[in-house]
Amino acid sequence: MTEAVIVSAVRTPIGTSYKGTLREMLAEELATLVVGEAVKRSGLNPEDFGDVILAESTVGGGDIARYAALANGMVGVPGQAVQRWCAGSLTSIGNAAAQIRSGMEQAIIAGGTHSYSTSPQLISKLADGSEKQGMRPSFPYYDTEEYGRATDDVIVNVGFNIAKERGITREEQDAWAFRSHQRAIAAIDAGQFDDEIVAVQARLEGEVVSFAVDEHPRRGGSLEKLAGLKPIREVEGFSVTAGNSSGVNDAASALAIVSDELAAARGLTPLARIRAWGAVGVQPHLCGVGGVDAIPLVLKRAGLSVSDVDLWEINEAFASVPIAAVKELGIDEELVNPWGSGCSLGHPISASGGRMVTTLAHELKRRGGGIAVASMCAAGGQGGAVVIEAV
Repeated sequence: MTEAVIVSAVRTPIGTSYKGTLREMLAEELATLVVGEAVKRSGLNPEDFGDVILAESTVGGGDIARYAALANGMVGVPGQAVQRWCAGSLTSIGNAAAQIRSGMEQAIIAGGTHSYSTSPQLISKLADGSEKQGMRPSFPYYDTEEYGRATDDVIVNVGFNIAKERGITREEQDAWAFRSHQRAIAAIDAGQFDDEIVAVQARLEGEVVSFAVDEHPRRGGSLEKLAGLKPIREVEGFSVTAGNSSGVNDAASALAIVSDELAAARGLTPLARIRAWGAVGVQPHLCGVGGVDAIPLVLKRAGLSVSDVDLWEINEAFASVPIAAVKELGIDEELVNPWGSGCSLGHPISASGGRMVTTLAHELKRRGGGIAVASMCAAGGQGGAVVIEAV
């Protein structure tokens, strides 16, 4: 069977939305940069690629993947927009791998891009179109008649409800978030991300600034500071705070995914091969469970068990999500998010899955072996995951 292998994987550094270094950069500009760099590092020619598949959200519609292809001179390469909220770029990677394993394509760029800082605001109209109703939330409602307990409040659906249902305490969430920041800072200082980051020449207040290091992780934090933060909602027993939640962030990621036959014919050295992928739907009011339930699905598809996995990235949309996964699936927490995740590095929604797989692929290459899983929940009661293995 034809295998889908990753021959390059890049990302921008992650910026803090609205006040960070990428606050004036558009999602399509970040996408153009990483797509071009993924092609360059792949060892292939631009015309070798059959498609560009990028996740996008909160951009008001469109097809940023096609924009990025054109901006890189890839006129003959189409673009596909994917929307599965947080799990979007994991889905992009799965879509690319599926086309390659089927033999329909030989090389595809897949990933995602996100800029909260420059996202447009959506305006709704009344039924007769005569007047504006006002701003809509970035995440549409999921409170259908069948699932009326879900709301447009992602903090409740993702962070708090899973913590409440699974008996995860505020103290556990704070401890996980504190460790996340410690690990992210240690990874940055050790140069863990240097091989995967492409610097952004960012516009900022009339100047151009070279931006090459994730800026969201906090140095000098403490458990005491986290414990002192007020819950985000004034609800009895509410355990989610700004400290044990993911950041609001800007970034882009892109991977060059090709057939193993093409890689061999061109003398390319893959970072990893894509072994399995998948997505699940869960009750919208327990949205965080999607990041847990996607794991058994992809492990089964890969013919693996939890004990076979050497590294895990389980996105910290909220600290409660990876904690639930560790508890329910019997995962060694020391193997989970060893370089930080959403609470520390940040969560640029449509780019996060690609960021996770990029980081894991580079680490597997350095180790010369191993299996890794990236998993995350997604708005609306969804989840996605990807399994990769060192070649």
